[in-house]
Amino acid sequence: MAAVVVVGVQEVCQGLGAFGTSVAFPTPADWRAQVLRITSGEAHGLPSIHQALQVCGAQRIGHGVRIADDIVDGKLGRLAGWVRDRRIALEMCPTSNLQTGAAISIAEHPITALKDLGFRVTLNTDNRLVSGTTMTREMSLLVEQAGWTVEDLRTVTVNAVKSAFLPFDERKALIEDVVLPGYEPAL
Repeated sequence: MAAVVVVGVQEVCQGLGAFGTSVAFPTPADWRAQVLRITSGEAHGLPSIHQALQVCGAQRIGHGVRIADDIVDGKLGRLAGWVRDRRIALEMCPTSNLQTGAAISIAEHPITALKDLGFRVTLNTDNRLVSGTTMTREMSLLVEQAGWTVEDLRTVTVNAVKSAFLPFDERKALIEDVVLPGYEPAL
């Protein structure tokens, strides 16, 4: 059975996160929140991403690493193009993906290619206690093993805020007042 987690409760539910092995088969009537984040595209590949987006109306995809299966020689397939063009956030978790076998190394993790192709990728820990990682470690691994720069880290951080389940003005203020000034000394 899929687990469902409410990610923000104020006067109304602000978001819904779904994860688990059976999450690929809910119906649209199962989801009542305004915005969705669904884990898919790690263990079950492209069909799970398609179902999360088209059947459930997900606005963010947890993991989504298998979207790379729809890219051949830098050319995007229909699903990959749809995800990129609609700015669907892909919450990438490199260490977790290594542990589950969804990626073979940090250096070859699809996050770098997806970032370079203009996908809205974000960097995440997944379950930091189970994976034994932190955001600092995830960032360091990408710098050390995948050749990332401070600019790359800034890009995925801005992507994360752009994809937050917050009103536009709050996201804009976070980017302009917190994220960009926070990276400025390192550039």
